[in-house]
Amino acid sequence: MPSDPYAMEREIALQVGGAVAGIDEVGRGPLAGPVVAAAVVLPESPRIEGLADSKVLTEATRERLCAEILACATVGIGWARTREIDRINILQATHRAMRRAVARLENAPAHLLVDGHPVPGLPLEHTAVVKGDAKCACISAASIVAKVVRDRFMAAVDRRFPAYGFASNRGYASEEHRLALAERGPCPLHRRSFSPVALTAQGTLF
Repeated sequence: MPSDPYAMEREIALQVGGAVAGIDEVGRGPLAGPVVAAAVVLPESPRIEGLADSKVLTEATRERLCAEILACATVGIGWARTREIDRINILQATHRAMRRAVARLENAPAHLLVDGHPVPGLPLEHTAVVKGDAKCACISAASIVAKVVRDRFMAAVDRRFPAYGFASNRGYASEEHRLALAERGPCPLHRRSFSPVALTAQGTLF
């Protein structure tokens, strides 16, 4: 993270004369489960220390930071479920989840900071920040919240579908997951539009 991870959103907030929300998503790559997006407006005070790209943090640290974020920030969560991903494709589903996250903010911010690339159809002006989850506090916070929410969901559904190891692999294509998929075929959470799942559903081992 930069020396002041709040600098970008503070500068833009001054320019637009209002609050800035960070947006990020988790779950584009897995073979199973939803994609989850979060939109977060951090308060000016207190500042949350230790924010970073959720992928570089331990699970315990993510959980602690998520609790701190939810205690003081304005947060919106958006989901796109497996059937929706299969119907409209993962990119469109990701954009839809991001739009839903913004719509679920209690108060609309003045501007959005989005991790990665521009997102069509967002209801507000936004700035895309490449690797924003490692540069900007509100995007880092969104990545943490989205990751924790999705991980908790996958741990919960592991109890319904224990053979696939969702609690540990979160739906990603680990060796354990791929072997279980080859042996048992897909469950309702699997993305049948993803080629490894499609091939298995057709009886082709991978």
